[in-house]
Amino acid sequence: MRLFVALDLDDAAREALKSEQRRLASRLGDRISLKWVRQDQAHLTLTFLGEVPDATAASLVDAFSRALPIAPFDVTFDRVGIFPPRGEPRILWVGAGAGAADVSRVNGECALRIRRLGLAVEDRPFHPHVTLGRFRAGHRGEVERAIDGEARRPIATVHIDHATLYQSRLSSAGPSYVALAHATLT
Repeated sequence: MRLFVALDLDDAAREALKSEQRRLASRLGDRISLKWVRQDQAHLTLTFLGEVPDATAASLVDAFSRALPIAPFDVTFDRVGIFPPRGEPRILWVGAGAGAADVSRVNGECALRIRRLGLAVEDRPFHPHVTLGRFRAGHRGEVERAIDGEARRPIATVHIDHATLYQSRLSSAGPSYVALAHATLT
């Protein structure tokens, strides 16, 4: 089973991100090709687990059915960026400003639960963000010029009160996500 843990976005935040996609598409123009993330699939990934055996998945569902000892909070997405930091761009994202430390705390608690089940968690630094699109084509310099000077400004704010364990199902029509468990913030 292909699994990941994420923070969900509400409809207002998804709509705000869709508006940001349209604004950026206009700025980026025809020279840069992106596959935009569908509004209904937008989320903030905490941990991507990949393929997990069914027995371990059942243990993860149990682990993520229990509350997290972190109070609910708001997170504001307020900047645009690209990954990776060098080389050809692959991901266009909006990053978390206010509330980013809280997102990192939730990520740490989720990672602890995952490690307790004997699964590995990525070691690279965590940067709370929502993916807006994946580059099909586009030279880094062109992309940087298009988003250069983007001032930090509130793009979307979302109230976070749970983390979700998802199953990702891949098909020729694209991925679909099925929520398996919610860890409520208390």
